[in-house]
Amino acid sequence: MTALTDVVAFGCLLAGAALCLTAGLGLVRFPDVLSRMHAGTKPQVLGVLLVMIGAAIRLDGWANVWMLLLVAAFQLLTAPVSAHLISRVAYRRRHVRRDLLLVDEYGGPGHQDQRYRGDEPGDAPPEGYPAP
Repeated sequence: MTALTDVVAFGCLLAGAALCLTAGLGLVRFPDVLSRMHAGTKPQVLGVLLVMIGAAIRLDGWANVWMLLLVAAFQLLTAPVSAHLISRVAYRRRHVRRDLLLVDEYGGPGHQDQRYRGDEPGDAPPEGYPAP
């Protein structure tokens, strides 16, 4: 039975490490803020949860399992909140490529920003417009 649990734990640890690696690569390789945010939260949370499951299977004692459950719970609570705040700040600072957005819920129906195309600093004037 211990050989089976070791194999399952190793599989969870390996899959979790692979997902965390893909999250890190996505943060480096993706072009815009929203894509990077997605890459940094979705596979990272699942990767950390798989690592916690693998460690809980392999470690002995309930004290270790409760500690790993707390880590997993905090990861599940903080990652979506931080991703939401990052996306709101990026949208308000105009670091989002608005031409790639399918729906712009913050701008309202039919809202198209004619001055700012996206991915420029919020305090910089757009191209073709004089500085205020």
